[in-house]
Amino acid sequence: MGLREEKKQATRAALSWAATRLAVERGFDNVLVEDIAAAAGVSPRTFNNYFGSKGEAIAARHLDRCLATVAELRARPAGEPLWEALRASVMPQTMPGPEVRADPVTDRDRWVAGVRVMVSHPQHQAEFLRAAARAETELAAAVAARTGTDPETDLYPKLVAAAVLAAVNAATSHWISTDAATDVAALLDEAIHCLAAGLPPPDPSSGSPPGHPSRG
Repeated sequence: MGLREEKKQATRAALSWAATRLAVERGFDNVLVEDIAAAAGVSPRTFNNYFGSKGEAIAARHLDRCLATVAELRARPAGEPLWEALRASVMPQTMPGPEVRADPVTDRDRWVAGVRVMVSHPQHQAEFLRAAARAETELAAAVAARTGTDPETDLYPKLVAAAVLAAVNAATSHWISTDAATDVAALLDEAIHCLAAGLPPPDPSSGSPPGHPSRG
């Protein structure tokens, strides 16, 4: 990737994070494009070069992480088992980017409460569904390339892509809806392990989720 493309991606990420931060802190309807642009240190015109709405800007965080997963999966060694490759591709995307590290969340409880409100907004939901549909298509194509299947005619790559994105959504939703101290990365790691193991029923006596190494 060239320097120009890196700068464009950094600007896109900064705008998306600014949109998310402001929508969570102020409420979705109380944020203007001008506010987002100012928070990211760019002009409203620059915002409009990247996104058509603040809902699209917020949903871009999910889409861009998924597309990064796809790129990583395509770069993994060909002989690596599929679920190992998927886990190795998904987990790095849980790490905060430079835009988040520069403006981190400091009050988890307040943040989670704001996220709960934001994700219920109709515009956010519409844009998130649009982003998720593209992400699922791209991931299915990458899975098909690794497994010698056809993303158009075979069920398997579509099923795997849908399952992985469902794991991402389930881990995120669980983190938002509960007061557990476990972070999203740990929840997602657990979800991927469960999928790789075939989702066996949990064994309450083991103290570990199904398919996951023992916590003891």
